[in-house]
Amino acid sequence: MNISSIVVQTLPKFVEEVVASLKACEACDYHLHDEKGRIIITIEGEGVSEELEKLHVIEAIPHVIAADMQMAYSEDELDEHMEVLKNADVVPKMLYDDDLKPEDIIYNGDLKKKNLEGFAKTFDDTKNRV
Repeated sequence: MNISSIVVQTLPKFVEEVVASLKACEACDYHLHDEKGRIIITIEGEGVSEELEKLHVIEAIPHVIAADMQMAYSEDELDEHMEVLKNADVVPKMLYDDDLKPEDIIYNGDLKKKNLEGFAKTFDDTKNRV
């Protein structure tokens, strides 16, 4: 199951009309909007193809200027990544210890100063070995 958040953009003068269309549309779930014409919805699908089909339905609603995916969650992908993390050395084993006290964890860095590309490469390399 995939779930994605979408920001739909319309002109402020059409926002109520587009919101009504989105609420009536079975392709998405409406969440909120603002006076600037930004509307937040989510779509669900068994895979990316189904989500893209639903996104095209949203894009075809009259007065929709843009409908852009902002965040995506893939249950299968998450399960796959969790399996890789459980079997890899990239996550310290101590973090799997349910008896570990938070005050015993020593923080050694600022995420903004970390080499995220290097971490991603290590993660991908580890994933390929599993």
